[in-house]
Amino acid sequence: MQQDQRKKSPTEMDFFSDYGDANRYKIQEVVGKGSYGVVCSAIDTHTGEKVAIKKIHDIFEHISDAARILREIKLLRLLRHPDIVEIKHIMLPPSRRDFKDIYVVFELMESDLHQVIKANDDLTREHYQFFLYQLLRALKYIHTANVFHRDLKPKNILANANCKLKICDFGLARVAFNDTPTTIFWTIMLLQDGIELPSYADHFSQRCVFFPGIS
Repeated sequence: MQQDQRKKSPTEMDFFSDYGDANRYKIQEVVGKGSYGVVCSAIDTHTGEKVAIKKIHDIFEHISDAARILREIKLLRLLRHPDIVEIKHIMLPPSRRDFKDIYVVFELMESDLHQVIKANDDLTREHYQFFLYQLLRALKYIHTANVFHRDLKPKNILANANCKLKICDFGLARVAFNDTPTTIFWTIMLLQDGIELPSYADHFSQRCVFFPGIS
C-alpha cells in the first residue's frame, strides 16, 4: 500500500485530476496529443506493466463526442482479440460532480503503422504480408461480431518493434443488427467481390493501407 501514497511528479500533477486511481500509475512521457486530449506512457505500479493512458478533456461538452467515446469504450470492452488494442482499466472520478475528464488505460504500443512505413524504407514484401495477415485476421473477428470499424487507416493501426499490429480507435464504428433495404441492395451489387456492406468499407480501407507496399 505504500506505493499508493507516493508523491506525484509535476508531470503527473498536470496530467491527472483528483482521481483515486491516479496513484497507481507513474507517468513516463507524453506520447500523443490531439483535440481530444493527451496520451501518456506510464508504469502500472501494481503490476510493473507499461501502459498508455488516454486523457480525454471535458467529455460532456459535446454530446456527439461523448457518444463517440462511450461507443469506443463499450466495443473495446467486448472485443477481445490479439490484433485489437486492449483496454486495461478505466479510472472512475471521485464523484459525479467532478466527472469532467476520462482516463482510459490501454496496453502500450510503441508507434503506429503510419510512422513505421514513413520511417522505414527497407520494409520487405514479407513485412507487408505479415502486416496484412494481422489486419485481415482482426477484420474477420470484428466483422463476425457484426462490428464495422469505418475509420481504418495507418494512424489507427498501432505497431510495435516486433511488427505486431493492433487496430485502435473504434469511435466511428457501428454494430449491424439487421439488414436494411439499402444494405441488401448494396450486398447484391457487391457479391461479385464476395464482400458485403458495411464490411466493404473496411476491406476497401485495408487495400488502400497496404497497396503502396505490396504493389
